[in-house]
Amino acid sequence: MVRPRRIVLVRHGESEGNVDDTVYEREPDHALRLTPSGREQAGAAGARLRELFGTEHISAYVSPYRRTLQTFRELRLDPARVRMREEPRLREQDWGNWQDRDDVRLQKAYRDAYGHFFYRFAQGESGADVYDRVGSFLESLYRSFEAPDHPENVLLVTHGLTMRLFCMRWFHWSVAEFEALSNPGNGEFRVLMLGPDGRYRMDRPFERWTTPEPYDLDG
Repeated sequence: MVRPRRIVLVRHGESEGNVDDTVYEREPDHALRLTPSGREQAGAAGARLRELFGTEHISAYVSPYRRTLQTFRELRLDPARVRMREEPRLREQDWGNWQDRDDVRLQKAYRDAYGHFFYRFAQGESGADVYDRVGSFLESLYRSFEAPDHPENVLLVTHGLTMRLFCMRWFHWSVAEFEALSNPGNGEFRVLMLGPDGRYRMDRPFERWTTPEPYDLDG
């Protein structure tokens, strides 16, 4: 098995939905575009990634949402060194189809009280559902490492919650640990580096908004 030197997770740049949540009433979530600021964020991330990857090859997996595909394009990686595939299992958490702004805001308040991992949106998914499909993707990713010519780098262009759940699955974090973490900002990325001991370590942690409270404590 040839494991990659790096696994890089990138959150898409700022989208129309990040600046105006009324857009969900008239546009499907998967069709939302990057804003001009989002394109700049993706371009800045691309400059740093091109320096990081150098002349090494990359196996890229990209969520099929428009904003993630646009983010990948704005990274401007050398196409001669990148093998890119759309990967639906890396898509955003499903909040339902056409979305009423006030209803979604109410459900997000319920989610904050109930817990981001277990709360399921009406006609949509829970964080646990996303965790399961990320786990399915990881099984496929592991199998790809068996190829003797697997590239030195894996790149995932995805969404904030999906990034956190990927790392939760990869590092075996608890639900309490996941709940204490915040999403990365638009256009931010994290690098999982393979160390000499054969273990991957993240270059920098996700920000915490609270201290994890393990579920096995009394009280």
